[in-house]
Amino acid sequence: MAKYRCAILDDYQNVALKVADWSKISGDLDIKVFNEHLGGADNVVKVLQGFQIVCAMRERTAFPRAVIEKLPDLKLLITTGMRNASIDMAAAAERGVTVCGTGSFGSPTSGIAIGLMLELTRHIGYENARLKAGEIWQSTIGPELDGMTLGILGLGKLGTRTATIGKAFGMKVIAWSQNLTPEKCKEAGVDYASKEDLFRQSDFISIHVVLSQRSRGLVGPAEFALMKPTAYLINTSRGPIVDEAAMLAALREKKIGGAGLDVFDVEPLPKDHPLRKMDNVVITPHLGYVALRNYQNYFAGVVEDIRGFIDGKPVRVMTS
Repeated sequence: MAKYRCAILDDYQNVALKVADWSKISGDLDIKVFNEHLGGADNVVKVLQGFQIVCAMRERTAFPRAVIEKLPDLKLLITTGMRNASIDMAAAAERGVTVCGTGSFGSPTSGIAIGLMLELTRHIGYENARLKAGEIWQSTIGPELDGMTLGILGLGKLGTRTATIGKAFGMKVIAWSQNLTPEKCKEAGVDYASKEDLFRQSDFISIHVVLSQRSRGLVGPAEFALMKPTAYLINTSRGPIVDEAAMLAALREKKIGGAGLDVFDVEPLPKDHPLRKMDNVVITPHLGYVALRNYQNYFAGVVEDIRGFIDGKPVRVMTS
């Protein structure tokens, strides 16, 4: 029997074949790894012709109906994790494409959220770059997190972990989301706040809600107007939860202290994007889930998904 052609997408660090044991399926596959982003939909369609199996890394490459319908050979589409808003599940079902997910490990995104807070206040990376560029000694002075108020927007798994770390730094933690109750906050050891109070009182607002139609644009002009001029916005969830135009205006006009961003409306972030040149912004290239043990878990799951599909017993099948 001919081997299945399998594409592994967006393996920027070239680790997919190293962090899991592919021997269980390598004899059944002709694997091609793509280390660079394929770009727009037209190129995705062009490059992936003839592949029966495609392994996507989170939402780096989108699979809307227009793409899925132009990939007639596609039989198995795998996403790392068990949620992927960039796959049109209805289109996949109509075309007979099996969609499978994988497990994940830990809460690595919380570390990035806290890291962005530390960089905005204590300027570790900035001062490191200065010293290595030959500058003599320190140039910045920043506040410490101890005593600051951390506002958590969304108190799920990642929000709760970030709140716990914030408390360890001595921060006062408050939280709000559309479905959050005072009881749930009490369980997590944080104070419940209204949306308005969260934006008014917080020195840091860290976003941990899932992107949906209800959360798209959740942080807009009205919310930025409520924030302290010294407050910082941290977004490690998804770019479109924040109204980008309103955020850029608040940053340019110094209406807020700054922002720490790991996610953007368009990813990879365009080279000419204004966020790349703003002094009051710290940006990272969507590193939230890019942690070794998480990747080991992801790709072990990918191998299991492919084995199950080949054996006619697919696992972790996603329908929505």
